Amino acid sequence: MATATFPDTFQRRHGLTAELHALRAVVRREWTIFRRYPSWVIALFIWPIIFPMAYILSSQALAGPNSGGLLIFQRNAGTTDVVGYIVIGTIIWMWQNIVLWNVGFSLREEQMRGTLESSWLSPSWRFSLLLGSSVVQMVVMLIFIGVSLIEFTVFYGVRFNGDPLLVVLMFLVSIPSIYGLGFAFASIVITAREANAFVFLVRGQVMIFCGITYPIAVLPGWMQSVAQFLPQTYIIYGFREAMLNGADFQALLPVYQILLVFGAFWLAAGFALFRRMEHRARQTGALGQY
Repeated sequence: MATATFPDTFQRRHGLTAELHALRAVVRREWTIFRRYPSWVIALFIWPIIFPMAYILSSQALAGPNSGGLLIFQRNAGTTDVVGYIVIGTIIWMWQNIVLWNVGFSLREEQMRGTLESSWLSPSWRFSLLLGSSVVQMVVMLIFIGVSLIEFTVFYGVRFNGDPLLVVLMFLVSIPSIYGLGFAFASIVITAREANAFVFLVRGQVMIFCGITYPIAVLPGWMQSVAQFLPQTYIIYGFREAMLNGADFQALLPVYQILLVFGAFWLAAGFALFRRMEHRARQTGALGQY
């Protein structure tokens, strides 16, 4: 029996084109909104200076008058660049924090604008609502990280001596874990209708367990076990090895592989939770409930 392959192929191509148009529309909308608030751009230049400063000054104070404590820190951290160690940990924390607020809160924010229902009823892939906000946020984060590295060099005297290509590769393999968690977070928030408590919980765990300002070797054994199941632990470690210790590809390969596994898990979990929320919304009409 002959099958109508041409119409099916045409329909698939037409559907893909339509979805790309929808995704482009969401990206354009989010980028327009971002440009309408110049204060957000100013924050990209201020936070990389302010946030690490508290930890850097605290480390100098806790080191004692003769900086004896720094020797113990350096022995556990595996590097003599204490400031560089701290600023890399804080920038990864800020990256995850911004994703949780912007991507994780994007659907809830659109719901509060009163535009989520109309967007949801459009004949387009609903996941593009999350993808569009993620694309814009990723561009902003590239600018943010670039500005941060320049300011760390100028204001804190940090010298990065790693291979830029390996650093870029570390950034790429970190994206699925960071944004997959943001997708899962957004799906939970749209159902729970509360973001603040969830953000504080997740970013607090990253701050405590992943060693943004101290090596996890100083933590109790059970906390080190928890840290091994958090992708941010490997992201922070990988960036420190690539940017401060000049690790080569072979040394970083296990980190790349672990992050790819974490990324696949969180992307799958984020999409599964989104589909679950989508199914629930159709049954209960939750999208229209404030």
